[in-house]
Amino acid sequence: MAGVGSSNYWEDLRKHARQLENELDLKLVSFSKLCTSYTTSRDGLRRGDSSDTTPLLNNSSQDRMFDTMSVEIEQLLAKLTGVNDKMAEYTSTPGASSLNAALMHTLQRHRDILQDYTHEFHKTKGNFLAIREREDLLGSVRKDIETYKSGSGVNNRRTELFLKEHEHLRNSDRLMDDTISIAMATKENMTSQRGFLKSIQGKVNTLANRFPAINNLIQRVNLRKRRDSLILGGVIGICTVLLLLYAFH
Repeated sequence: MAGVGSSNYWEDLRKHARQLENELDLKLVSFSKLCTSYTTSRDGLRRGDSSDTTPLLNNSSQDRMFDTMSVEIEQLLAKLTGVNDKMAEYTSTPGASSLNAALMHTLQRHRDILQDYTHEFHKTKGNFLAIREREDLLGSVRKDIETYKSGSGVNNRRTELFLKEHEHLRNSDRLMDDTISIAMATKENMTSQRGFLKSIQGKVNTLANRFPAINNLIQRVNLRKRRDSLILGGVIGICTVLLLLYAFH
């Protein structure tokens, strides 16, 4: 009965870990989209799509959403870390020694997923903060330009040079925003493919662990493929040597 209870405890931990991982995956996708939409909104502000109210409200709302989502993701990461720690403690119990190899393999897989999610969160958060800091700086420059224009007049030579330089910076920044958007879209696609490949790998490993005969069959197939490759290489080498001897005879 104790063994059954321990097995149920391990399965409960695994279910909880998978649930947290699924929640984190959805949160991180939304978090990445928030960063992209923030960049698009601020780009509209720099192009003068609005006056002084709507963009500021939108970005203020996005800033609050960013802070809220950051806290939620950090809490989920902390919970997942706690579950992984409990799984690690379980693998050290005497009753789990007979299955220790399989348990450690599963635990390592969950740890890798946690590490990937943590890295992705910090990277996305850092990109978001860098974009916001740059956008705030450009917004301050734009405000200074508008103030200078109203005080000195559009025909002032220094104002014209300043505006040309600002236009150049704005075009360069827009190009950087497009590049960042493409990179983030690529990252989302790679993240989705990574999760799919990990799922396939986990299923293959589980199948191989449950059915050793299949695992042995796969190994024999691989050995036969290597042997056939060596034989084919040897035949090609011998034929090449014979052709060379015949050609120079």
